[in-house]
Amino acid sequence: MNSIIFALMNIFLTFDYELFFGKHVGTVSKCMLEPTEELFNIAKGLDVSYTFFVDVGYLIQAEKYPELSNELNMVKSQISKMLDLGHDVQLHIHPHWEKAKYLGGLWKMNVINFYKLSDFNKEDQLRIVKTYKLYLEKLIGRKVTTFRAGGSCIQPFSDLYNIFKEVGLKNDSSVFHNGYLVTSNYRYDFRNAPLKSKYRFEMDVCEENEGGSFNEYPITSLRYNPSFFWKLYILGRLFPSKHKMVGDGEHVSQGFQKISSLTNHTTAYVSTDGYYAKKLSTGLKKVENLGFNEMVVIGHPKGNTIYSMNKLREFISNNHNKHKFTSFFKEL
Repeated sequence: MNSIIFALMNIFLTFDYELFFGKHVGTVSKCMLEPTEELFNIAKGLDVSYTFFVDVGYLIQAEKYPELSNELNMVKSQISKMLDLGHDVQLHIHPHWEKAKYLGGLWKMNVINFYKLSDFNKEDQLRIVKTYKLYLEKLIGRKVTTFRAGGSCIQPFSDLYNIFKEVGLKNDSSVFHNGYLVTSNYRYDFRNAPLKSKYRFEMDVCEENEGGSFNEYPITSLRYNPSFFWKLYILGRLFPSKHKMVGDGEHVSQGFQKISSLTNHTTAYVSTDGYYAKKLSTGLKKVENLGFNEMVVIGHPKGNTIYSMNKLREFISNNHNKHKFTSFFKEL
């Protein structure tokens, strides 16, 4: 029997480098510093590059509080280490940091009406994107070209079109095919996005335009059965040491999405977070069978578990000689 030979693919392992945004945001050490060091160790000695989408809003807000200077310096040092190790750093924006305050040793978040860039007027949108991008570029000493919207909330892109043009953002990686979620905080609809691993667009992230000004690198997605989520919740309770995430904060509510996933098929990212890492190889097979040249995986250091890191090691070990684990900086 003849075996199928797949072409070399660019695999982008991307990580949103951030705290939580629920009632408890967690600590920098558990959500960012420690789990990122573990990611460094997994890639050590291999030709593997990650892309870290840095949540710049946290850094800018932390600058305002002298009592946070030590942890802020540790985060900045780790970002420098990302670059020193050959990894990539790009722009991630959660604009609700604009309204966050650090009081009594705790971050007080206000995500209601401030979670998405579209919750702000156009003048504030420009100010936020421009300020955050310039801050990150000054920090890392090079230009930033690629963007990921917090919570994938990049729509309507028509609001951001002129902003991207003005600040020099060329690429986005917020979309995932067939994704849809509308709650009090989240709003995205990618059900009409092209089933492609890369495409150009102009005014609408879901509409391919061969002459478009921007590139979309969609996060690879899968259709998950309800049984997957039942296993996710049950295993987390039966074997907490293996499946408990290292991050010590709480997620922002996604409304009834969690309940819905237990009874309905759900389209979601291919991810390194927790039990989702079980599907890394399934996601790769999907994009190989589709003949794609790129695969984009999303993760969050705060979402690392013992189980997920073992799965990530296995995924890299099985594929680093077949495909190229690369970054946006190296490829664009």
